[in-house]
Amino acid sequence: MNYETVIGLEIHAQALTQSKMFCACSIKFGSEPNSNICPVCTGQPGSLPVANKKAIELGIKAALALNCKIEPSSIFARKNYFYPDLPKGYQISQYDKPLATGGWVDIDVDGVTKRIGITRLHLEEDAGKLVHVGADRIMGAEESLVDYNRGGTPLMEIVSEPDIRSAREAAVYTETLANLLRYIEVCDAKMEEGSLRCDANVSLRPVGQKEFGTKTEVKNMNSFKAIEKALLSEEKRHEEVLEEGGKITQETRFYSEETNTTSGMRSKEEAHDYRYFPEPDLPPIEPDDKWIEEIRQSLGELPQKRRQRLIDQFGLNTESASILVYDKPLANFFEDTTKLYDKGAVVANWLTGEVTAYLKEKKKTIEELDLKPPQLAELLKLIDEGTLSGKLAKGVLVKVIETGKQVKDIVAESGAQISDQGELNKIIAEVIANNTKVVADYKGGKETALTFLVGQVMKLSKGRANPALANQLLKEALT
Repeated sequence: MNYETVIGLEIHAQALTQSKMFCACSIKFGSEPNSNICPVCTGQPGSLPVANKKAIELGIKAALALNCKIEPSSIFARKNYFYPDLPKGYQISQYDKPLATGGWVDIDVDGVTKRIGITRLHLEEDAGKLVHVGADRIMGAEESLVDYNRGGTPLMEIVSEPDIRSAREAAVYTETLANLLRYIEVCDAKMEEGSLRCDANVSLRPVGQKEFGTKTEVKNMNSFKAIEKALLSEEKRHEEVLEEGGKITQETRFYSEETNTTSGMRSKEEAHDYRYFPEPDLPPIEPDDKWIEEIRQSLGELPQKRRQRLIDQFGLNTESASILVYDKPLANFFEDTTKLYDKGAVVANWLTGEVTAYLKEKKKTIEELDLKPPQLAELLKLIDEGTLSGKLAKGVLVKVIETGKQVKDIVAESGAQISDQGELNKIIAEVIANNTKVVADYKGGKETALTFLVGQVMKLSKGRANPALANQLLKEALT
């Protein structure tokens, strides 16, 4: 039997605030355990929550970017369950009246654009973190420690419609969403730090059937690659169970990257299991039209529109435009450079090639480099003038980044490209004199010998010879 995969994702994105959702404690990552806590976020008797206005603003901003409707009134609710990382015995979240509903986001999968619906975006607080000693999970651990620093951190939960039909689409959707949230500066989307987490609901149904199959929820996917691998694994497991005539159990499952398999954690809870009821200590969120419009204006140009504009305005290919827009500061750097050097495709090639490669190697951002748009523009102009070859320019670029010196100073120190015919002819004469056998081979019809001789010219000139001119003059000297 052929099956169709149905996937819906719940993305938990940490709002880019300085303090927690309902208290003033810091949310700084990497602090000493239990150093950023107070009576409110640890659930001490008599403490009262106060909603973080900035978190609400960022939630509205994200919802608008996702084409959602901002609800005129939304309320916080208590989601009741008992676990060591939840000191109050309940989590403050939103249930039947979320902040925003009914949006969508477009994704590009292998050149095909697909629209994924957004069911809702709601706000909630995060739980604390359990640190298991002696094992990765609570099962098999000698003991478990609780760090409440994360407890109370503001989260935006973004729930998709079950519109995703493959593990690949799920990974692309998550990456697209992460890029968007990072771009509009509402979440840093660092999966490795847990500021963006993904839970996936997966089910299979026979092709042509309208009713959904029994779903399982997959957790512990901390990278885009892990999402794809985990869902492929769970998809395969579902198919094997169904083909053998078995039934899927609705449960929450844990993904292990080591074994590339999922394992059962607990039965899947339903909404009624949490006994939701309105949070009595917090008023409804009722944003007025003026505030919503102010937030909408702060969005600016969104990634997909900017990507298309870069393609149309500068003649970039889709891949280059996508790389630039994926990193907003890099896109800004590109546009600032083109104001000084108007060959957009050339600027894009350098930024998506040499500069991006350097950033990945050093694990840095463009903002952390000692490189500014005027320096890159100056470097590219020197290539056009013939002062630098492409190879020399790459070396100059690295020196600019690593020393912070100006382009002109580094060129003065290391030397410009040699394009003077008289100087090149002296070097060529020396190469011919030192390589008589190779010269004879070339004159005897061995064309590849010329490549060796050009290489010797470049070596003797320490890479500064103009390659095209050197090639031309060498041929003339050998005739």
